[in-house]
Amino acid sequence: MMKYTKWLLAVSMFAGATHALAQENSHKGSSPPVAQIVALDECDPKTFNDPAPPAPGPGFCKNVALGATTPLLKLFGEAQAGTPDPNWDFEPDTLKITEGTTVRVIDQGGEPHTFTEVAHFGGGFLPPLNGPGEEAVPECSGGFSNVAVARTRLLQGSQTEITGLSKGEHLFQCCIHPWMRVKVEVSDHDHDHDHEHGTPEK
Repeated sequence: MMKYTKWLLAVSMFAGATHALAQENSHKGSSPPVAQIVALDECDPKTFNDPAPPAPGPGFCKNVALGATTPLLKLFGEAQAGTPDPNWDFEPDTLKITEGTTVRVIDQGGEPHTFTEVAHFGGGFLPPLNGPGEEAVPECSGGFSNVAVARTRLLQGSQTEITGLSKGEHLFQCCIHPWMRVKVEVSDHDHDHDHEHGTPEK
């Protein structure tokens, strides 16, 4: 009788654990899909971390590009000539998702960026990194002294999540390096299943 009681207790505990696991899996299954965007750059630690202006200063650049680097003044010159360095980029450039999808943005570069939603693409808050005649868009004005801009900041190795995007087209750019741009196209839940988890498009 004692053996049977122990067996019954064990079965009950197993059944309870199985039910809890099923509930957990069910909860996980209801989690919203996630689409990922990465921020990339190839900042040169020697010139970016120089204590003398116009460099940002010591510790600013933590290059992770395995030897591929762009000096600070070269980055400025290319941006002002209207040919910004393509290695400063958000990937993918276009993201197609369905409503309810979480957009996760990860800074895999060596310096800070922002991921700021804008009405129209344009310049950032650092004039030396804007193209010819390009003015800062309103959403980037004021730089990090503007709380709305500061909230969109991405430090090296950090990430942020964008939720609740409505159906339609959403534009995001970096307010520091304004040629870093992403178009997020949001469709309704009944859209093609292939786009359910975010389909990158170049």
